[in-house]
Amino acid sequence: MASSRESDLVERYLDHLRLERGLSPRTVAAYAADLVAWLDFAGLAPPVTASALGRLGTRDLRRWLGHLEAQGLARSTVARKLAAVRGLFRFAVREGLLAVNPAGRLASPRRPRRLPHTYTVEEAAAVMAAAGDDTPTGLRNRAILELLYGCGLRVSEVSGLDLEDVDLDGCWLRVYGKGRKERVLPLVGAARAALARYLERGRPVLARSRGGSGSAPGDREAVFLNRLGGRLSPRGVQLIVARAGRAVPRVHGHPHLLRHTFATHLLDGGADLRAVQELLGHASLSTTQVYTHVSHGRLRAVYERAHPRARPEGIASDGAV
Repeated sequence: MASSRESDLVERYLDHLRLERGLSPRTVAAYAADLVAWLDFAGLAPPVTASALGRLGTRDLRRWLGHLEAQGLARSTVARKLAAVRGLFRFAVREGLLAVNPAGRLASPRRPRRLPHTYTVEEAAAVMAAAGDDTPTGLRNRAILELLYGCGLRVSEVSGLDLEDVDLDGCWLRVYGKGRKERVLPLVGAARAALARYLERGRPVLARSRGGSGSAPGDREAVFLNRLGGRLSPRGVQLIVARAGRAVPRVHGHPHLLRHTFATHLLDGGADLRAVQELLGHASLSTTQVYTHVSHGRLRAVYERAHPRARPEGIASDGAV
């Protein structure tokens, strides 16, 4: 039987991501695929032991990065693959299996920062209005959209909401974000009103739709239910948002667009950047700062339209030279 030192480090690392860090199955699968491709390039086959991993150095990793760049991969893809490999080495060092992390000396390719698309205030109102009618599913859909826009929730956070996470009287909402990190959000205004209507008049009807065998135990306390009375899946949330998003054909409607809009409208209204970071559940302030670029872009557009000195030099307001 192999000792812990000689067991498959990759499997141990993936278990660490899954069980200790609480990453989603999809994210863990992406890490696993990147590591398999890297191991193939490095000529390593499972089980990958600490001694085998320790024979690789920074020069080997640089050669691998050059191979990726020669394939014409996007910088964001190369950075993601490097993050998977760097994480494996970091895990091995932390576990006392390696003395140094050769990947720690490598700089990640700088990713081009893409500004998120957002709705205007008027467009967001149009999407909310397109949510549905006063039927149980219509009340549910409106509550979902109002929470996405009014609280900045991720789609998984909406799907994962349980009844015990909602306090209408205290006006707060508890959600579990990436890595099962808990945060408590204010639940006020249109979001609270829409959720209260759904819980009073929509959810009880959907709950009675459960079949004779009942739904899974974890579904019975779900806030948002599907037509069969089970927990509404993240895919179901995406479809609801996509349908309502047709009210604004300028952009494709999806849950993260409403989250982007939530953050941008808060900053446009004068909210503190660190407060927005807390509301979004971002681990790093730099992740939140992308929204300041969106707001600054709008300020510049207003300035260029309104200020006479913002026009090209020598051109008068009437166009005469």
